[in-house]
Amino acid sequence: MHIAHLKLRNFRNYARLDVDFKPGFTLFIGNNAQGKTNILEAIYLLATLKSFRGATTSEMIRYSQNGFFISANIVSDVNHEIKIYCSHPERRISLNNHTVRRVSEIFGVVKAVVFSSEDRFLIQGSAKQRRRYLDYILANTESGYLDILQNYSKALKARNVILKQSSIDFGLLESFTSQVVQLGNKLIKYRQELVKNISPVIEESYRKISEGADNISIEYKPSVKKNFALELANCRERELALQTTIIGPHRDDVAIYINDKLAISFASEGQVRTIAIAMKIAQAEYISAKVGVPPILLVDDIMGELDKNRRVAFLPLLERSNYLRSQVFLTCTEQTWPGELINQIEAWNVSAGTIEKLKK
Repeated sequence: MHIAHLKLRNFRNYARLDVDFKPGFTLFIGNNAQGKTNILEAIYLLATLKSFRGATTSEMIRYSQNGFFISANIVSDVNHEIKIYCSHPERRISLNNHTVRRVSEIFGVVKAVVFSSEDRFLIQGSAKQRRRYLDYILANTESGYLDILQNYSKALKARNVILKQSSIDFGLLESFTSQVVQLGNKLIKYRQELVKNISPVIEESYRKISEGADNISIEYKPSVKKNFALELANCRERELALQTTIIGPHRDDVAIYINDKLAISFASEGQVRTIAIAMKIAQAEYISAKVGVPPILLVDDIMGELDKNRRVAFLPLLERSNYLRSQVFLTCTEQTWPGELINQIEAWNVSAGTIEKLKK
């Protein structure tokens, strides 16, 4: 899988961009705040309809413009064309010139894994970050998972609306409770199985990077202990007082331990970076193994952060994606040029929202 052509209009600091890409390594080099990461963000938007920086639509629209447009030609077993237009009041998406009405219709057409400094929040951030990590993998590897997740969110939202009413319709509450339990149990089962399968991959990646200096382990922590329906019933009074659903997969977490201690509390900055890279390597390798196609890798200016040991573990993943005719997009400043890949890279200089191919 690779992006053969990318078109941007009024996206971030790009008034107009039309560029062709080949499989393999593509490097965007330039000073800070010139637009390198914006290209990666646009590619990730094609894959997920979300910004990996957590940006809103208005933040991605070029200054003084009404909306932005992104399109791409995707080459895989079946070729695709994706178009996205976003403005303040609307969003229009098409896949192969057919209007997309549901996220599940387009999610996974482009599979991408991003490596960035924000990955530290997988360890240091809230449980929501770790749930998203699991959900992204499952949405890309398990047919129907995204629909289950979205339907659970809708049922949960409706149930919470009822709990906030001054006069509660308990019949309606039970109806949505039944939906939440049914869908929630499916989510929990999927996540438990994923953590069981991906934990050894994360742990092995960490061992390679740290040269066995530390031991890490990953454990899924569902808020439901045994029986979702019974536990919801038992906490009904608390729910009525708090006016919200207090247990369920929307409250689950993933515990990450380093040397048998919680990483969120005890890991050093270096250990946090290493765990984050190990988790992202595992994410890419798991998706590749499950679907048979390596995801596009988006590596946002982290090469300069990696010491020799981390590069030893990280570069084989990049090389493997290159060998299997996928794509790796990297950003860096001149000072963090990834010298190990220099002979294989197609490099572009990025300056003030324009790009120019560099001669080898």
